Amino acid sequence: MPTSLSPRERVEAALFGGRPDFVPFTIYEGHLPTSAAERELRNEGLCIVQRNPAVYSVDTPNVSEERVHYTGPDGRDRVRTTWRSQVGIITAVHRIVPLNDTPMDRVLSRTSWREEYPFKGPQDYEPLEFMIRDRRYGPNYEEFLAKGDLMGSDAIMRANIGYEPMQEILYNLMGLEQFATEWAERRERLVRLHDALVEDRRKIYPIVAGSPALIANYGGNVSPEMMGLRRFERYILPVYEEAAEALHARGKLLGVHFDANCRLLAPGIARSKIDYIEAFTPAPDTDMTLAEARTAWPDKILWINFPSSVHLQPLPAIEAMTRQLLREAAPGDRFLIGITEDVPADRWRGNYQAILRVLKTEGRLPLR
Repeated sequence: MPTSLSPRERVEAALFGGRPDFVPFTIYEGHLPTSAAERELRNEGLCIVQRNPAVYSVDTPNVSEERVHYTGPDGRDRVRTTWRSQVGIITAVHRIVPLNDTPMDRVLSRTSWREEYPFKGPQDYEPLEFMIRDRRYGPNYEEFLAKGDLMGSDAIMRANIGYEPMQEILYNLMGLEQFATEWAERRERLVRLHDALVEDRRKIYPIVAGSPALIANYGGNVSPEMMGLRRFERYILPVYEEAAEALHARGKLLGVHFDANCRLLAPGIARSKIDYIEAFTPAPDTDMTLAEARTAWPDKILWINFPSSVHLQPLPAIEAMTRQLLREAAPGDRFLIGITEDVPADRWRGNYQAILRVLKTEGRLPLR
């Protein structure tokens, strides 16, 4: 069936108040292996969400960084990163692994897992804070524009601000267990580190706002079971407001990757100035259905992740879930379906084709 809009135009229409010819279907770069099936899907309307390169560059004139790739005793590839400054040395280790241990996944899909976080004890607060305050940011617009020209009308370019300061500490600097310990025993010192990151992010907002990107994500992966409602309200929501103010002044949209349980956080999200809820994953994978999300956030754009667990089911179930999502999203404005998680190598072709087939035949607006 011919389409009247390019994949990028369809996504932009859904995001900026237009009327796409059918509900957009998107996928992150790196999740669509180069192949004949990829070309067919892009021709049929699948839009790539291109998240790199960043619209800003970063330099640390007083902190050196060294990365060493090596193979551990278990035969796995690893990367050790070392940061050196006048106030101390920090190290971190990532293990490089295929997403699934199959020949196809070893070729197509590799990711990394943190084995050693930068923060290992109270002695690391000072060098970490020094490194954060040492960061200098500048625009990287030319590289971003060049990538956009290369991708053409099959992709939408998205800027990224990075994790929210408290999420940065939780996920990238400390890890869950160490975070819990520091919150209980040295909370004031942890909050000082958080405040340094807040100042750091404020350097980024105007660069992203002035960039060629029309949309930008700010962190996400907020787990209510770990972050909790009080910390979310006190430390997470305020940074969204600052970023949104900067982006909205330049006509840009701000989104957050809310892919976990959202029921506890839903009222705060509704009050926020976030424009789109990205990667929202409906039941059966989380504690909210798409219909409940529509009710909770009537003025937000819902850019969902197709429920990951359903990808393991037969193709008729994939089509049925797509139809259910369309019913719950009616009338279908401000709604997009995306792939934001990895799909098994033996399922992605058929599943993506099935989703797109239903969207093109039954996803024309207004939905009923």
